[in-house]
Amino acid sequence: MSFREEVRDWLEDNCPPTIRQPAGPGEGTGGGRRATYPNPEVKLWLDRMAEKGWTAPTWPKEYGGGGLTKEEAGVLGEEMRRIRARPAHTGMGLSMIGPALLEFGSEEQKQEHLPKIVRGDIWWCQGYSEPGSGSDLASLQTKAVDDGDDFIVNGSKIWTSSANFADWMFCLVRTEPDAPKHEGISFVLFDMETPGVTVKPIQLISGASPFCQTFLDNVRVPKRNLVGERGKGWTVGKRLLQYERTSIGGGGGGGGGNPMADLARRYVGQDGGQVADPELRKRLIAHRITDRSFGLTVRRNGEELRSGGAPTFLSSMFKLYGTEQNKARYDLMLDMMGSQMLGWEGDGFDGRELSATREWLRSLANSIEGGTSEIQLNIIAKRILGLPD
Repeated sequence: MSFREEVRDWLEDNCPPTIRQPAGPGEGTGGGRRATYPNPEVKLWLDRMAEKGWTAPTWPKEYGGGGLTKEEAGVLGEEMRRIRARPAHTGMGLSMIGPALLEFGSEEQKQEHLPKIVRGDIWWCQGYSEPGSGSDLASLQTKAVDDGDDFIVNGSKIWTSSANFADWMFCLVRTEPDAPKHEGISFVLFDMETPGVTVKPIQLISGASPFCQTFLDNVRVPKRNLVGERGKGWTVGKRLLQYERTSIGGGGGGGGGNPMADLARRYVGQDGGQVADPELRKRLIAHRITDRSFGLTVRRNGEELRSGGAPTFLSSMFKLYGTEQNKARYDLMLDMMGSQMLGWEGDGFDGRELSATREWLRSLANSIEGGTSEIQLNIIAKRILGLPD
């Protein structure tokens, strides 16, 4: 039996029916100590996939991963898309800190954290940006003072996504305040229940509060939670940003079906099975072609990295392009749905329409998070194109 047949048979036997359709309200793929599962099949799916290691299919088995090759992981993804199965688990643990620990973490740190990430036991947040250090991240001022076996951390972080639900934070701190700004930065991990950690959600224009400000007042962080060398955290932090930008850039390759065309037929009408508006039809075709091309480019780059490879500066290109593609998608949806995508509440809108309104507003932040589009353009100019300052 081929690997594809094995995967197909396993998915048919183990993927619950409700997982093969879009998520309902509050049915996301979260995790961590604070996780709740209104739909018990979401937790069942997570447990079954984690037992196989397939929430992190290419991670080594000794850390809870699936030990699959990139080619095998690609087959798994294709077979999941074939039955419309939702990911069993997502989040910064899988896409950001996990890969960084595989590259820079000590064996003790890998054994402690990676299996918990795979199982969804721990939910992570990112302590990077500060009120005075956003695009110029290396100017951060959160201080970590040496105190025997610990660091004492003081400062604040902002735009810490899901910090109010997170169990642990990976954080950039300044351990050598007199060093040049790109030096003297260290990368540390700490439990969000540590005394001195205070989280305040920030309400966005969408009405949601996915971002927070996190205050750190005399937070005691054991030195064993230092990732990499002291004062060399900028190297770890930059690599993690490449992982983040790759995940934001996405590029799924334009899987089966055409939900945008289905949406257009619903709101604009159809003529002989086609979208009735010919101009809109052209825009939809152009968007789908671009989406497909972008997805294949991202996939090709992933295959070229080989097993164990890390993202390069091309991640900035993917992040920039993925951002613009996602914003264009919501602009198209707005043109198709019209006033039905501008509702906030009331009987005149169904749940999907109200969600689309908030998702459209949320998409505007894509050009800021993970490094602004302007920063990505600078990186592309210098590191990829080799242009002078």
